[in-house]
Amino acid sequence: MNGEWRTRALVLLLTLVLPAAGFAQTNQIATDTSSAPLTLTLQDALTRARANEPQYRAALTEYGVARQNTIQSRAALLPNVNYNAQFLYTQGNGTASGRFIANNGVHEYISEGNVHQSLSWQNAAEYRLARAQEALAKARAEIATRGLTVTVTQAYYGFVVAQRKYGIAQHAASEAQQFFDITQKLERGGEVAHSDAIKAQLQLQQQQRALQDAQLEMDRSRLELAVIIFPNFTENFASVDDLESIPPLPSFQEAEAQAGNHNPQLAAALASMKAANQEVAVAWNSFLPSLGLDYFYGIDANQFAANGRARGFDPISRRIVDERFRNLGYSAVATLDLPIWNWGAGRSKLKSAHLQRNQAQVELSFAQRKMVADLKTLYSESQTTRSELESLRSSADLAAESLRLTTLRYQAGEATVLEVVDAQNTLTAAQNALGDGQVRFRVSMASLQTLTGTF
Repeated sequence: MNGEWRTRALVLLLTLVLPAAGFAQTNQIATDTSSAPLTLTLQDALTRARANEPQYRAALTEYGVARQNTIQSRAALLPNVNYNAQFLYTQGNGTASGRFIANNGVHEYISEGNVHQSLSWQNAAEYRLARAQEALAKARAEIATRGLTVTVTQAYYGFVVAQRKYGIAQHAASEAQQFFDITQKLERGGEVAHSDAIKAQLQLQQQQRALQDAQLEMDRSRLELAVIIFPNFTENFASVDDLESIPPLPSFQEAEAQAGNHNPQLAAALASMKAANQEVAVAWNSFLPSLGLDYFYGIDANQFAANGRARGFDPISRRIVDERFRNLGYSAVATLDLPIWNWGAGRSKLKSAHLQRNQAQVELSFAQRKMVADLKTLYSESQTTRSELESLRSSADLAAESLRLTTLRYQAGEATVLEVVDAQNTLTAAQNALGDGQVRFRVSMASLQTLTGTF
């Protein structure tokens, strides 16, 4: 009875608790879904993109690998220490040497430290080559950083303007609906022809389709930005519209000076040229001799002991010997390697290195010319787009005033329906052009800073 009572109590408790727990979980899910969107600035988007964009991360990885290769090349120039432990057994033949004359005894124990140093002009050239390749990878990482800035700027402000255009399309559709209502009232009062109502209805349908296209473009630009900046896909974020703040543009002389000092494309071409020169040096130094030095200290004896003892018959002196000696000791080895013949492989490497150096010279000259041309082009574009912003803003304000006045004139019977439709389309085009112009200026500034760095 007592056990049955406990079972019933447990069932009753679960019946009361589980629905409440499910309700709490449902509320938690609803809270997570309806949480406030994350508000991002351009700098927030750039920070997130640098942590998640794969091509940028690949450039950083390449630089990290090149840096480690430099460390490894430098280590090849320095002495290294190793410990060797070995035991050799040789079948005996009644003597101390064993049956294999190449071995030092029936039992041989090796326990020694080895200090090794390799001296070679080729190793030194390979270290300089690794440093040049590290500088090249660093310049490419900087190129990737600035290129990512352009990509994120374009995607971020593309989303901002897409939201603007959606709002503009909503307002235009609302204006078209109001104008359609006005024409219907005027038609019922006999003040306008039925053709005016048809034209107003066509304008309304066109604006409704434009609203759907703006919605599609806003969703597409949101997804494009989300893929770049978030490690886990999400659409629950908002952007800050700061297009109205216009950053200053430096003088051309200042931009030219910065480009000369901080242009990663030119730095990459210079580093590539240095690497090609070191490739030639490596190929040349492969014809030179190399010297290896080894110092050993430890035990290489027939007994695994610091001190040894030899007892037995000496066939030379023909007497019984019982001697003690020390096994611990040292030895030194110097090895000189002199290349003689390798079937032309060394000369082939040298020719390949010369070809690569010639190509690097051509690329460096082209990079210098291209830097001058790109700087002038991007600066002119930034200057032009910045000067156009005020004109675009004035056009948008004038178009809004024109639509207001034209609508009033139409209601007074002084304007045609075509004038109202044209004013509506002009306002939409002017407002969209203002947003496009602001984005174009921001993107052109980011593109200019790929040559000059931040200013």
